[in-house]
Amino acid sequence: MTLRAAGESGEARAASAADAPRAPLVPLVAGLGARRGVPVSDVLELLAASCAAAGYAVGQVTALATVAAKAAEPGLTGAARELGVPLRSFPAAALAAVRVPEPSAAAAAAVGTPSVAEAAALLAAGPGAALAAGKRKSARATCALAVGL
Repeated sequence: MTLRAAGESGEARAASAADAPRAPLVPLVAGLGARRGVPVSDVLELLAASCAAAGYAVGQVTALATVAAKAAEPGLTGAARELGVPLRSFPAAALAAVRVPEPSAAAAAAVGTPSVAEAAALLAAGPGAALAAGKRKSARATCALAVGL
């Protein structure tokens, strides 16, 4: 890609990574599961690691998503606030209806759905969404990334 320099010469120069816009080309949504009391820093660290492993920048995330039972969890609401993105939540029954590659008996027992992170990411990214990165776990949270089409 070439951009015109802002001088009188009109010479073209190659765009650097710093010149490129940080907006995503498609919606990138992070689905999050969390244990009670998870710190904002843990959520943000896990999100950063998940994005980096999948080749995305955290700044490309357009929304966070979770199960309704965790929608008021301070670690999740704080992460959304710090990133400047909405935190969307879905009822456990809606998440349970989403097919995911790695369902969890522990999640099903805790919140009534076998998937929080993957299913929430897929639902929030919209119809036709696909996982960009399967779930990644830390000690107190789970993250999955989905892209909308």
